[in-house]
Amino acid sequence: MTISEHEHTEIMRRQSDYQPPRSLTHWFIGRPLSTADAPHQTIGKAVGLAVFASDALSSTAYATQEIMVILAAAGTVAFGYVFPIALAIVVLMAIVTFSYEQTIHAYPDGGGAYIVSRDNLGEATAQIAGAALLTDYILTVAVSISAGVAQIVSAYPQLFPYRVWLSVAAVFLIMLINLRGVKESGIAFSIPTYFFVAMMFITVGTGLVRYFTGTLGVVIDPPHLEIEGALTAITPFLLLHAFSSGTAALTGIEAISNGITAFKEPRSRNAGITLIWMAFILATLFLGISFLVTHIGATPSETETVISQLGRTVFGGRGILYLMIITATTVILIMAANTAFADFPRLSALVAKDGYLPRQLTFRGSRLVYSNGIATLSVIASLLIILFNASVTLLIPLYAIGVFLSFTLSQTGMAMRWWKIGHIPEGKEVVEPGSVLRYDKHWLQKMIINGFGALCTFIVMIIFAVTKFTEGAWVVLIIIPTLVWLFFTIHHHYKDLAAHLSLDKFYGLPSRQTRHRVILAVSGVHQGTLEALRYARLLSDDVTAVHVSIDPAETEKVQKKWKIWGEGTRMVILDSPFRLLIEPLLDYLTEVIEHRQPGEAITIVVPQFIPSKRWHKALHMRTADVLRQELLNKHGVVVTDVPYHVRQEKKE
Repeated sequence: MTISEHEHTEIMRRQSDYQPPRSLTHWFIGRPLSTADAPHQTIGKAVGLAVFASDALSSTAYATQEIMVILAAAGTVAFGYVFPIALAIVVLMAIVTFSYEQTIHAYPDGGGAYIVSRDNLGEATAQIAGAALLTDYILTVAVSISAGVAQIVSAYPQLFPYRVWLSVAAVFLIMLINLRGVKESGIAFSIPTYFFVAMMFITVGTGLVRYFTGTLGVVIDPPHLEIEGALTAITPFLLLHAFSSGTAALTGIEAISNGITAFKEPRSRNAGITLIWMAFILATLFLGISFLVTHIGATPSETETVISQLGRTVFGGRGILYLMIITATTVILIMAANTAFADFPRLSALVAKDGYLPRQLTFRGSRLVYSNGIATLSVIASLLIILFNASVTLLIPLYAIGVFLSFTLSQTGMAMRWWKIGHIPEGKEVVEPGSVLRYDKHWLQKMIINGFGALCTFIVMIIFAVTKFTEGAWVVLIIIPTLVWLFFTIHHHYKDLAAHLSLDKFYGLPSRQTRHRVILAVSGVHQGTLEALRYARLLSDDVTAVHVSIDPAETEKVQKKWKIWGEGTRMVILDSPFRLLIEPLLDYLTEVIEHRQPGEAITIVVPQFIPSKRWHKALHMRTADVLRQELLNKHGVVVTDVPYHVRQEKKE
């Protein structure tokens, strides 16, 4: 039959009226949302700042401390370099922010470094960017949660032994909130985010006023400065090492470019404004904190954070304002993981859609969020927290290489995009998977901006890789190539499967009727067996019943009953001297399959009890399931179970 003969095939469409029933899950994550609700789940700039900027803003709580941890090797005199290093980091922050602002307008459908690299640098580079970003998001959760719990431990040292399990509990709390949807999680995180921003501005503002009026003072009873080995000199390498640690302040800047689709229209404009807001707040707080801690004599410590020392110095002890700043910092650090929960599922869905990750990651759950991605992120981040004992200092070296690698690839891709745009004739368009290219007379200036940004972030990445290599950065240099290899392995599988399933060179199934042989597995002769026999005889006239003999007496009963109720169907009895059930049956079926005729189809029919109560299932063998798994790779073999519903009679 030709394709033209099917041109008048009738196709009907109807909408299902089915609505998911209420369940315990709805109590935790809310009622299911229909696809039509998606436009109403977008967010504005104010909520967007809370969702996508919490990671970047939270880094002000630990970035300065990470600079001081490195400089401590040269003693407290080296802390005078904290503020100059912070200034250099803010300059880099401005360059990256301006570059990403261009990316947001160029790619209004989001995707950030992954999409930019895919469209301009090729698939291999895109997968490197994807691996770097996904690694970054996982580490964002681990670092942010661990840093948040460190704030709690600073205020309540007796909780120090429980910091790992407190961190894991916080991960799953944020997972639960994110499963409720972008809009609800954004609103939930808005209050703590803005509370943190307000408290940090109050702290920094009060500290600066007290400094310039000469009433600030120094930290009372600071934690002991722990220096491993002898003091080292202040060398360029030490300063670069401290600079690389402080660049943790830039983590999260790319988040908005990945999540543009979450914003209300006009998406690019709203996302761009939110990015500028975030960069301004981040730079102001980071510089303020770095300036103040060098003048109060704060010291980096695992037992008390720099923010805690700053808070009790500015507010004169552990009063209400100190507790408010500690609470705000703790909450924002924990909530900072929300940025990764917003972006990891989106990015993994993009990579999965391109065929480089399992397709399950593209599935949107009942609340229109990528539920599988959210759950995956939670599990991996929790394992990292347990593995590294919730230590921020141990996790940070794994953190920023992926960040700056994605920065570099994104800016390089954007520079390449502007070069392509500059060579398009005016009035013409070039459609790419992620955007549409049109001539722009300012292409050269924009290419220079992104090119300079790429150069700066590349230099920082090299500095970070060299200075942090022995501290654990080498792990990331192994993880990212391994992930890229895994991506291409998955992609090869999907391409190979698509080639085998393709209809492009398929001319239809053979018109001749194939022979159909049915084998009926019989454990005993009863109503369920006869239901299965009736079904088997509907499929074919060639039916063979097979019984595995373990107990001779029971086998004798089966033979007698089959002669009466078997409707003349032949039966094969397989004697099993070692009392095995599945193995002799599989051995027989394998022999039948190997000796079947060309074009012959084989169906194995298995009667199956369906008890009235679920717990009764544990009392019966799942023979059909076992056979299905064992015969899955046998071509032309179908295993089907015929259910027989056993209804329990109610007692009068």
